[in-house]
Amino acid sequence: MQQHSVHAAKTNLSKLIDAALAGDEVTIAKGNRPVVRLVPIPQGRFQIGLLKAELAGTGPDFLAPLDADDLAAWEGDA
Repeated sequence: MQQHSVHAAKTNLSKLIDAALAGDEVTIAKGNRPVVRLVPIPQGRFQIGLLKAELAGTGPDFLAPLDADDLAAWEGDA
């Protein structure tokens, strides 16, 4: 575990971030009291279609023309 003062953390922030990304536990202290811990944020990869295999069938075609009854209902003629 690395413990650094606030002043040292300001001076060496890039190095401390690299150390945290490498798996080291980095703690910042005010005086002798630890107050903050630097930890990396997990980086997930965004993937389109992640649940594609779990969905059955195809979705509606929103660009297809409406049939006469539906069109009349949308236009207020029903």
